[in-house]
Amino acid sequence: MGNHGQLSTEEALERLEKHVSEKGLRMTRQRRLIASIMLESDDHLSIEQLYLSVHSRDSNVGYATIYRTLKLLTECGLALSSHFGDGAARFESAVARDHHDHMICTACDKIIEFENEEIERLQEKACDELKFEMTYYCMEIYGLCEECQD
Repeated sequence: MGNHGQLSTEEALERLEKHVSEKGLRMTRQRRLIASIMLESDDHLSIEQLYLSVHSRDSNVGYATIYRTLKLLTECGLALSSHFGDGAARFESAVARDHHDHMICTACDKIIEFENEEIERLQEKACDELKFEMTYYCMEIYGLCEECQD
């Protein structure tokens, strides 16, 4: 699933630039800054977190530019969007990372990433059996983390 792990940030930016120009838009310095910060992050960033990170480097970048750039990044498969328990969208880079799933604590909002080869195999088997071509999936498990169970 997802062979994005081989892309460098520069290659990812080239892919974004191609996507942007196909849509008749320009790859601006601000878009490049937002994309670089997003692509190099290991976190699940909210719009606000990304805004603060971008704004600390360029105070002229507004929320609208961030929203539009995130939309472009997700459209071309460079960022993934998730809506965890609190309903707020979180974004993560799809570059230089292997696929992983999430466990979300409903008490403290902690996000635990995990990988499980057996789950991956079962999903592929189900798709094969139903002659379904999977393009993308994300699994989220909700519950209580170890600390919140006490």
